[in-house]
Amino acid sequence: MAKASSSLHSSALALLRMVAGFTFTLHGAQKFGALGGLGGHAAAAYSMLWFAGVIEIIGGPLIILGLFTRPVAFILCGEMAVAYFRVHIHMGPWSFPLLNGGEITVLYCFIFLFLVAAGPGAFSLDGGIRHKA
Repeated sequence: MAKASSSLHSSALALLRMVAGFTFTLHGAQKFGALGGLGGHAAAAYSMLWFAGVIEIIGGPLIILGLFTRPVAFILCGEMAVAYFRVHIHMGPWSFPLLNGGEITVLYCFIFLFLVAAGPGAFSLDGGIRHKA
């Protein structure tokens, strides 16, 4: 019973990692006006928003693959914390992300913080590398 529970936990963690990585990558693509229908417009080159897009375009796929999961998730968690305190905190009550537009930023921040602590789960390149070593 404990083994089945552990396997389910690892698979659920992997699914969370992959879905979060995929949707995070879409946010990065949006900042470059890529994939047309995402509703974004290209950020000015070398602006803070542009650098955020670069981090998201690189970090999202690494999270999906489960490659360097903990350090990448740490960087992405930090990016989301900075985004919240530089942008959303000034748009409404700081303690109410739903009112200041920062709800998804807070969720990504804590999902990535969770991945830092929990690791990648099943179906990750990190796991494959660890088992070969």
